[in-house]
Amino acid sequence: MVRGGGRRFGYARAVQRIVDGVHLITGFPRYAINAYLVGDVLVDAMTKQDGGRIVKALRGHEVRAHAITHAHPDHQGASHRVCAQLGIPFWVPEQDVAPAEDPALIGARQPNHPINALFEKVMTGPGHPVDRVLREGDEVGGFTVLDTPGHSAGHMSLWREVDRTLILGDVLNNQHPLLGFPRGLREPLSIFTPDPARNRESIRRLGQLGAVTICFGHGPVLRDPERFAAFCAGV
Repeated sequence: MVRGGGRRFGYARAVQRIVDGVHLITGFPRYAINAYLVGDVLVDAMTKQDGGRIVKALRGHEVRAHAITHAHPDHQGASHRVCAQLGIPFWVPEQDVAPAEDPALIGARQPNHPINALFEKVMTGPGHPVDRVLREGDEVGGFTVLDTPGHSAGHMSLWREVDRTLILGDVLNNQHPLLGFPRGLREPLSIFTPDPARNRESIRRLGQLGAVTICFGHGPVLRDPERFAAFCAGV
């Protein structure tokens, strides 16, 4: 648990309130890799170089658990450090538990590409024991877990129907995940996605929710429900 006491680190820049109970934590370049504080749960943990940034950004906030949308190096990189330093449990979707605990398995689940080998080397953090296995319908920080596989075997998204807020991880990107531009909706690159066809099924499912505020692992928040729904229906 991280409570107040002292000045919040770079609050205006490092942490951004999106809607009630949801804060974006991003780094540099802005929106390149995102994490979220959802209620009292940290969702995703960037790369292994970002542990200090995340812990500092969480000062002044109550944090009781850490969850990941999927076990890729740019989402689990700082998970071990955050959980160990803050003394909080680790929550992971069922089909990604194995690589979350043993990151040596991440590469075997990814397409064979030099960029994946590089990212695995520079971004992947240590594994960490999973305390709670997440499944469809579970509750995380006031959101409902949705099973949205394809980008990884166990990829999950988080949905809050009361205000139609969606946190979709990497089911879609809102900017080019490597270059940062152009900005805009796009499927995740196939080099990072072992099952693009199944991911498109997840995209179409999310497009039918009527989401108003859409939060991504890569790219800025989108508040254009018509555009989001039309893109998802067309994949």
